[in-house]
Amino acid sequence: MLVIIDQVLKLLTVNYLKPVGTVTVINGIFNLTYVENTGMAFGLLSNQRWIFISLTALVMIVLIAAMFKLKNHGRLFYISVALLVGGGIGNLIDRIAYGYVIDYISLSFFPPVCNFADYCVTAGVIIFLIHLFFYTDFLKNDEKRVKKDGGV
Repeated sequence: MLVIIDQVLKLLTVNYLKPVGTVTVINGIFNLTYVENTGMAFGLLSNQRWIFISLTALVMIVLIAAMFKLKNHGRLFYISVALLVGGGIGNLIDRIAYGYVIDYISLSFFPPVCNFADYCVTAGVIIFLIHLFFYTDFLKNDEKRVKKDGGV
């Protein structure tokens, strides 16, 4: 569903925003700005299309495999994976189809122009970290290892 939402928003962006470039939604805070991003965040690694396609595909495969292999995780884990995979696939479709990602969300307090898929990935990472640090034994295992190795 996230991929469909992302692709519909990008289709609307191409059809209605691309011809005008920028539309102010909230003056000085929020604009819709058409951008063809050939890189990653902040335009880093521009024109490295196949690197991004390969890495994104690999990460999607690992995440999907982890989701099926790692059993008995809570809802946050599955929500985070869904957001990461949905956002990753949304941007992967753009890179394969166009050679760039269509960005359109421009916030004055966050410099890069982003898209729905980018925010899905960001939310997925945050939720995954919350899950990892607060709902798993990730930190407890680390404490046990330190004690076992003779540490404090």
